[in-house]
Amino acid sequence: MTDHCVLVIDDDTVVRESIAAYLQSTGFRTLEAENGEQGLQVFRENNPDLILCDLSMPVMDGLTMLSKVRSESISFPFIVVSGVGVMDDVVRALHLGASDFLTKPIADLEVLEYAINRALEKAQLLMENKRYRDSLDEAINSLKSSLTLLQEDQKAGRQVQMNMLPSEPLVFENFRIDHNVIPSLYLSGDFVDYFALNDHSFAFYLADVSGHGASSAFVTVLLKHMSMSLLEDYEANGRKSRVKPSHVLSYLNTNLLKTGLGKHVTVFGGIINTRSQTLTYSFGGHFPLPVISENDSVRFLEGKGLPVGLFEEAVYEDITIDLPTRFSLTILSDGILEVIPRKSLQEKEDYLLAVIKEGSGTVAALTESLGLGEDQEAPDDISMLVLTRS
Repeated sequence: MTDHCVLVIDDDTVVRESIAAYLQSTGFRTLEAENGEQGLQVFRENNPDLILCDLSMPVMDGLTMLSKVRSESISFPFIVVSGVGVMDDVVRALHLGASDFLTKPIADLEVLEYAINRALEKAQLLMENKRYRDSLDEAINSLKSSLTLLQEDQKAGRQVQMNMLPSEPLVFENFRIDHNVIPSLYLSGDFVDYFALNDHSFAFYLADVSGHGASSAFVTVLLKHMSMSLLEDYEANGRKSRVKPSHVLSYLNTNLLKTGLGKHVTVFGGIINTRSQTLTYSFGGHFPLPVISENDSVRFLEGKGLPVGLFEEAVYEDITIDLPTRFSLTILSDGILEVIPRKSLQEKEDYLLAVIKEGSGTVAALTESLGLGEDQEAPDDISMLVLTRS
């Protein structure tokens, strides 16, 4: 969080200048003021990133300064500094919205640096969340107005939905990923996507929305919008931040719950890193488990996680595995279990493993091996992603 500007307000010149000097030595830019009135003027004229303010000062004290700043910016990071004997003022400052507090004397300035970084990170997260919420609200309003049209003309809606899917397989170095979506109706509640993140990694996911028809297809449009918003934000930051599938699922979970649509989604998402030769993935209630095939062996990937958009306190985890030299990864929605010609779940899973082991390493081959055609009538949507490395 260096290169941010910190406004230091303290009537004690020695304390103020020593704090400013330390912060400058660690990469921060600083502004100084000797009381709240002067500090308020500097704040309005220079737009710093954070205020570090003593509570006890002449002319205008820290509490008054905090109150005025809060009236202008409800979430601006503001850290108060107080003597040990005035904890009542600290409590009042926290009630007014102070980000944190430190007590004098500050014996370890690294503690100060940590508090500043923590307050700046929190402010940045609040700002990003607001931007995401505003973008999501705009998308929801736009998509709700389109829902009636989708219900009236499902064929047109189907074309819109197909246009959101990847138009062709993704070839990334010696990896190839392709898909097939077979809807039970004109509009599918299944959705897949894949795209490059940077010059050494790409992401993919398969999502299965609860229910069928226009309302479920509406959520697939929403998922596409949210994933693209995250990608645009990632690109705006220079593609430098680390992307974790678990963070994406948490973001989708939070924002899908906020829509109040009453829909949840099962998701499997992963990221291939060609530098580290690894796959990092996260489960959002997805079933059946993805199948990885290597040489003559096939197995289900391990992992678990709650569906997205169902539980507010859902926690998702990342799992990272090393990639074999040659392999295929097959991801299927649970609609496939409805058409496999076996009775028990165990028999269906064994059948699926056997089909993949026999060499169904492409979407076309897998579709044929499972007996799925364009005129396939199924009680549920069926979608598949096949990732191969040769």
